[in-house]
Amino acid sequence: MLIWGWRTRIYVLAMTTFLCGRCGNPASHAVRKAVTKFTLFFIPLFPIGVKYSAQCTFCGIENRISKEDALRLQAQEEQGRQPPSGGYPQQGFPSPHPSQPQGFPQPQHPSQGLPQQQYPPQFPQQGS
Repeated sequence: MLIWGWRTRIYVLAMTTFLCGRCGNPASHAVRKAVTKFTLFFIPLFPIGVKYSAQCTFCGIENRISKEDALRLQAQEEQGRQPPSGGYPQQGFPSPHPSQPQGFPQPQHPSQGLPQQQYPPQFPQQGS
């Protein structure tokens, strides 16, 4: 007796934002790749089909797209994740000392900044 069939795995390639054709909202779309593989005794052996789609996270419609469009959207999303090439410091952070790692604010010494509180706090005693 042989047990055979197929199994479909869905991989999310990218999350990108563009205008939905159905609902008209500028919403995030999941760019997905569905790979169907032939299985023998529940072991996936070789792919028999690959489909690419983009699903709107607002209304849920799923549109088939070409492989080239899916790879282009994936490349755009990965390019958008890279840090800006302007370097550090970023807005709101002081310039780090050359011996300190860049990108994080420097800790202040306890004598600087806010006054230190005692723990546990001591309250004035009421007269007897």
